Amino acid sequence: MDIKNNTVLVLGGWGLVGSAVVRQVMDEQPKRIIVTSLLEREARQAVDEFRKEYPRAPKGQFVPWWGDIFMRNEFKDRTREELLQNDSTRQKLIDDLLDELSPAVIQRSAIYQLLDKYRPEIVVDCINSATAIAYQDLFQASRGVRKAIREVRSGKQADLIEVTERLIATQYIPQLIRHVQLLYRSMQIVGTRIYVKIGTSGTGGMGLNIPYTHSEERPSSVLLSKSAVAGAHTLLLFLMGRTPDAPITKEIKPAAAIAWKRIGYGEIRKRGRIIALEDCPPEQAVRLSRTLKVREESAGKKSNAPPLRSVFIDTGENGIFSRGEFEAIATPGQMEFVTPEEIAESVVFEILGGNTGHDIINALDNATLNPTYRAGFLFESAIREMKRLESVHKTRSVAFEILGPPRLSKLLYEAHLLETAYGSMKAVLKVSPKNLSTALERLVREQAELRQKIISIGIPILLPDGSTLLRGSEIKIPPFRGENELPVTAQSIDAWAHDGWVDLRQKNMERWKKRFELIIAAAEDIPEGDSSSRFQRTRQYWNNFEQIEPGKLVGWIFSEEEKGKRMKA
Repeated sequence: MDIKNNTVLVLGGWGLVGSAVVRQVMDEQPKRIIVTSLLEREARQAVDEFRKEYPRAPKGQFVPWWGDIFMRNEFKDRTREELLQNDSTRQKLIDDLLDELSPAVIQRSAIYQLLDKYRPEIVVDCINSATAIAYQDLFQASRGVRKAIREVRSGKQADLIEVTERLIATQYIPQLIRHVQLLYRSMQIVGTRIYVKIGTSGTGGMGLNIPYTHSEERPSSVLLSKSAVAGAHTLLLFLMGRTPDAPITKEIKPAAAIAWKRIGYGEIRKRGRIIALEDCPPEQAVRLSRTLKVREESAGKKSNAPPLRSVFIDTGENGIFSRGEFEAIATPGQMEFVTPEEIAESVVFEILGGNTGHDIINALDNATLNPTYRAGFLFESAIREMKRLESVHKTRSVAFEILGPPRLSKLLYEAHLLETAYGSMKAVLKVSPKNLSTALERLVREQAELRQKIISIGIPILLPDGSTLLRGSEIKIPPFRGENELPVTAQSIDAWAHDGWVDLRQKNMERWKKRFELIIAAAEDIPEGDSSSRFQRTRQYWNNFEQIEPGKLVGWIFSEEEKGKRMKA
C-alpha cells in the first residue's frame, strides 16, 4: 500500500530499529508519524531529533506518545513493580489479564486509546515484546511462591497471597494472548490496514549452545523464555494474518545482534544508572567459609574515583558494549550483527507491497501443509460411508461434544431436531416460529433416547418457556471457572443459550427460519443454467432444499453468519 499521506504509528520509535524505520518511512512522504516510547523523555527526545533532522517537515509531522502499551491506559506511566506492590492495582492487573475480552477491557487499554486517538493506517511495532514479557522472570516469581509455601508449612509468617498474585500476573502466555487480542481488536476498530512486527529469535540467531546467557545455566531459562514467547507471538500473528477483517500482518525477525546507534566515550550506564567504582583492597579480602552471600552491603568499598567511563558502542535496547564485547559477539561464527537500516528497508519494502523474503508470516504460509486436493477428493466417500453405517445401525451421528465448541453441538442438534420434525428447509418455512417451538418441545419430550443423547454430552435443552432446562449432571456452558453457582438473569440465559444450549424458544426458531430464507435466496439468485466454478452453494449443493443436513448448515453458519470463514487454503 502507499505510505504517502497516511498516518504511520511506530511503536518503540525512540529505539534503534524504530528510529531507522521513521527515517526510512519519511522518504515516502507520510501524513504524520506517531513516535512512541516507554518514557516521556525518550519520546520527546526522539521527536526533537527528528524535527532537527527534517527541518522542512510540517509542524505536526512527528507526534510523541509515551507509556506502556501492555497496560490499561490509566497505568501506562507507572512501573509494573509499583503496580504489583499495591493490592488494589495488582487486582486490576490480574483483571485485565484474565477477565473476558469485553468492550470495557478493550477501551480502557493503552493500546486501544493510542490507536483510537490517531487512527493510523500503518503500524510498525518495533517493541521487543518477547523481552518485555519474558524478562519479568516467571521462574523467580515461582521461586518466591515456593519459598512462601515452605515458610507457611514450617509455621513462619509469609505473605503467600501477594506472591501468588504476583505469579498470576507474571504468566507469560496469558499476557501475550491478551496483548495480541487487544492489538487485533483495536486495529480492527480503527481501520488499520497493515501491521508490521519487528520480532526476535530470542538468541540472536544462535542455538541452544549460545554462550551469552543470564546465569550459570547455558542457556538460561530466562533467555529460553524469551525465545519461547517470541515463537508463540509469531504463531499468534500467523493466525491474525489469516483473519479476514484483520490488517495485513507481517513480521520481520532479525536473527543476529542489531547494531549500532552511536560510538562514543563517556559514563557507562546500566539500566539508566551509572556504574560507581568499588574497591576491595587485599587486606580487606573476604575469607571463604561455609556460606557465601551473593549480596553483601558491607563488602566492597566505594572508590573516590569517578564512575566507570570508557569507549563504548551503543546498540540501543540491547545496551552498551565495550570494544571487546562487541568484537567478540560480532566476530564470524558468533552472533554477528545486522544494521537497523537494513531492517527498516525491509519493513518499508514490505509495506509498499514488495517481497523481501524476510516476512516470517509469509514464510509460514508457504511452509505449512494446507488442505489438500486428495483430502477433498476423499471427503465425499467418507461422508457416504458414515451415512451407510447410520442406515445399517439405524442411528444418526450428530454431535459428541468432543471437537467443541459447545455452540457447534448446540447448532447441530437444533438442525437435527428440525430435520427430524420436518425433513426439509421448505417444510420449516411453511410453519410459524411458535408452532416450530411447540413441535420441537413435543419431540424432546416424547423421544427419550434423542433427549438423552443431547443432555449426556453436556448440552442442556432450554424449553420454550425460557425458564425450564433439561440437563445432565454436567453442562459445558457456562464453563466451570471456580464458582459453581452463578446468578441467572435474562441476559445470562440468552448468552448461555447462544453458546451451548439447545434453544427451543420461539425467537430462536425465528433465527432458523431466517437462515433458511437467506440460504434459499442466495442459491436461487444464481442464474439458471450457470454451471461454472463460480458458485459453490448451489441448489444442488442444498439438494433443492428438500433436506436438512446439519453439518452443511452449521458450516454455513460459521462461515457466513459468524464470519469465521477460512481465509487461506
